[in-house]
Order: sequence, then structure tokens, then C-alpha cells
Amino acid sequence: MVLAYIRISTNKQDIETQKLQIFKYAREEGLSIDNFIEVQESSAKSPKQRKIDELKERLKNNDVLIVYELSRLGRSMFETINLVLELSEKGVQFIFLKQPELSSFKNIHSKLLLTFYAYIAEVEKDFISQRTKAGLEKARASGKILGRPVGSYSSMYDEYSETIKELITKELSLKSIWKYIGKKGHYVSFYNYCKARNLI
Repeated sequence: MVLAYIRISTNKQDIETQKLQIFKYAREEGLSIDNFIEVQESSAKSPKQRKIDELKERLKNNDVLIVYELSRLGRSMFETINLVLELSEKGVQFIFLKQPELSSFKNIHSKLLLTFYAYIAEVEKDFISQRTKAGLEKARASGKILGRPVGSYSSMYDEYSETIKELITKELSLKSIWKYIGKKGHYVSFYNYCKARNLI
């Protein structure tokens, strides 16, 4: 089985970008992807919420796991390393699109490389977090009002808005489009979204 795991932290990130890159790689390498696990959760959430438990349960010996980049798998360096080594012990093969050199963890050199990349991912995450906090504090100090403006609204479907518009122009049914984007929420919610945005 070839399984692809995709996780984004917020709806501002494009889950379709990761999916398209994975499809492109699979096509070029002649791989057929059997299943996708898609998650829109922060790395701070539990393994169950990030579907890591499901990932470990479904993957067996000789299965292939495709991930856009190593940092998608864990909230910390140690969690990421432990998960990868645990799956490797089960006989799972890995494909990291952003780190193609991480494919096997059978010797000390490959494990050292895994540790290095996991460390870099954690440092980068901490740096982004500190920079964001500093930016917010600076904005507050300058008197800016933070938060969503009164009367504004957002939806889980906003990140797919361009895709939805394009598919509607191609005369696909709303039900088909809802399935295409992964059956996010209930169909009625999706229908109401399209109606409220004057897409239909």
C-alpha cells in the first residue's frame, strides 16, 4: 500500500499544494497512491487529533508512506524521530518530497541525518513562533487593534474558493465538488457556503 499523509496547521495554508506535489511525484515515479490521510490541525494537538495513531495502525510491512516534508509528522524533534524509527522497524518505507535523502534508517549515518533534519524543523518552528509573538507585541504597543474586524467572517471552504469557482465554471455538480475537496464539513454547509458567496 502507498499512503500519503498531509497536515496543515491552519486554513491559511494550502492543502492542495502538498497534494499536487505528491501526485506529481507519484506520476513521475510510476506510483499509485492507495490512500490519503489529510489533517488540518496544529502540531500542538494530540497524535490522535493529528491522525498519527491512525497512520501507525494502517501502515504495515513493505507499505510506503509519502510526506511532503519531515516536519509534518511531529510536534517536536523527539516525537518525529520516534515515530519515523517506529514505522521503520515495522518495515515501512519513506518518501519525503522535501528531503529525498531521508529514505532509509538502517544505519547510524541515516539516523544521524534524521536527527539533524528533525532538529532543524524544531528550531525553525520555534523561530517562527517567537517572531510571530514579537510582531503581535509590537502591534499592540503601537496601538493596533488585533483580531478579526467586526462583521467579517471566514469559512473552512475559503482556502478552496478558487478551486470551487473553477470547477463550477466547468459545470461540475456541487456534490461532486464537495467530494473533490475531501467532503469537508456537511454537504449542506458546503451548499450554503456556495450560496452565501454567490457562487451559484
